[in-house]
Amino acid sequence: MASSTTDTNLIELLTNISEQLNRYLSSFIFIFGTVGNILNCLVLYQRRLRSNPCVALFLLSSFVSLISILIGLPTRILASWYLDPTATINWICKLRVFIVFSTRTMSIWLITLATIDRWLLSSINMYYRRMSTLKNVKQGMIICFILSIISHIHMFYCYEANVLDGPLPCYSKTIKCRLVTDLIYIFISIIIPLILIIIFGLMTVSNAHRVRTRVPHMIKLLNKFQRHGHKQLKSRIDHCLLRMLLVQIFILILCCIPQAIEKLYIIFHPFSSGSKLENVIKIFIYNIVLLLAFIQNGIPFYIHTLIGGTIFRKAFMDFVRIVNQRITF
Repeated sequence: MASSTTDTNLIELLTNISEQLNRYLSSFIFIFGTVGNILNCLVLYQRRLRSNPCVALFLLSSFVSLISILIGLPTRILASWYLDPTATINWICKLRVFIVFSTRTMSIWLITLATIDRWLLSSINMYYRRMSTLKNVKQGMIICFILSIISHIHMFYCYEANVLDGPLPCYSKTIKCRLVTDLIYIFISIIIPLILIIIFGLMTVSNAHRVRTRVPHMIKLLNKFQRHGHKQLKSRIDHCLLRMLLVQIFILILCCIPQAIEKLYIIFHPFSSGSKLENVIKIFIYNIVLLLAFIQNGIPFYIHTLIGGTIFRKAFMDFVRIVNQRITF
C-alpha cells in the first residue's frame, strides 16, 4: 500500500514538473531562441560576412532553426494548458512534426557542412582549399534540403493526432512507423552527422596544429609582408569562425547525444510496455530531451557573441548602429 502511494505521488510530481517545463522553460527557449536567431540572420547577412562560405552556412542554419522554434515550441507551451491543436487536429499534427524534424535535420547537416568547409580551408593542400567556395556551399545546401525532405516525408503518413499509447497525443500511429521514424532520426539526423562533425572537427584541429608547428617561419613571413587589408580581415574572420564552430559542435553533441540514447531506449522499451510509473518516467525524459533539441536550435547567436571575438561583436554593433540611425532619421 505504501509503495502504491509512493508511486502515485511520484507520478503526480513528474507530471507536474513536465507541465511546468513545457509552460515556462519552453516559453524562455522560444523568446531567447527567436530573438537570437533573428539577430544572427541580420548580423550574418551583412555584405562583408555573407560572402564567406562558412558564414553562409551559419546564416541558413539560423534561418531553419528559427522556423523549427516558431513552429515547434508554441504547441509545447499550449500543451501545458491542454490547448495544443496538434493533439486533436490531424493535418496540423502532421505538418508540425514534418517541419520541425526536417528543419532540425537540415540545421545539423548545415553545421556538418560548415565543419567540412573549415577542414578544407585549413588544409595545406591547395586543391582542398580551393574547394571552399560559395558555389560548392550552395550546392551542399540544396543537397541538405533534399535529404531533409526525403528523410521525413513519411511522417505525413505515420503521424496522427489522438494517439493514446505515445508520449504525446500527436505521435506515430503504429509500431512499424515508430521504428522507422526513430531509426531515421537517430542515424540521419544525429549519429551520421555527429560522426562526420567529430571526424572533420578533429582533422581541422590537426591541420591547424600542423600549420603552426611545421611552418612557423612562413607565418612570420606572411605577417611581416602582408598588408593590413582585405586578406588580413579574411584571415581573422576565418579564425573566429573556426572558434565559433568548435563551440557550436560541442553544444550540438551535448544536446543530441541524449536524444539518440532516448530514441534507442524507446525502440527496445516502447511506451505503454511497462507500469504506469515507468511510462510517466519515459514521458518525462522524452520531454527533457525534446527541449534540449530546441535549446540547440536557439543558442547559436549567443555562442557567436561570446566566442566570435571582435569580428562578430563588431558586426553586431554595426548592425545596431545602422538600425539606430534609421530610427533616428
